[in-house]
Amino acid sequence: MNEKDSITYEGLSIGNKIKELRERRQLTLQDLAAKTGLPKSVLSEIEEDEIVPPVASLLKLAKALGTSMSHFFQEEAPVKISVTRSGERKKIKSRPHHRHEGEISYIYESLETKNPEKQMEPLLVEFLPMETGDMVFTSHEGEEFVFLIEGRLEFRTNDRVEILSPGDTIYFESYVNHSYRGLDDKSASAIVVVWSK
Repeated sequence: MNEKDSITYEGLSIGNKIKELRERRQLTLQDLAAKTGLPKSVLSEIEEDEIVPPVASLLKLAKALGTSMSHFFQEEAPVKISVTRSGERKKIKSRPHHRHEGEISYIYESLETKNPEKQMEPLLVEFLPMETGDMVFTSHEGEEFVFLIEGRLEFRTNDRVEILSPGDTIYFESYVNHSYRGLDDKSASAIVVVWSK
């Protein structure tokens, strides 16, 4: 994930896409909050592109708005076979001057941006190092698969801790409350595939 090749969150207009879908479906922010469980104030900040929604929140928003998560990354019409070149990927990264509860503690990049009908969401994720007390736990519908490429990664649930090394994988049901962190004061990179029911 080369910094010079990255596309910032603002360039994707994810907040605007969410707002357009919400208004098209004649939903208020309060309606969307009720459907997703996300606070109205957070939804407003997402729509105004003030905060970066984590993957779990994007999945909830997509379901509530009747679309797929890839809709937020899409720029072209869907096709039956999709090739995404390395320069076409979209990187989402947190902003250091906005730290909210539940804000992402990782940088993620959609590996497929052209098919809004796909059932799986493949991502290249960089998990940042942090203290255990700073880990933010999340849960969502579906299943998740992680293949660690580089670094060491801690996967933690309410009652389990797994340490992954390069080449290790983990597959789990995403409703399990979970969090990740890079170890050894370094980021860890992984291919993550999320399937939402």
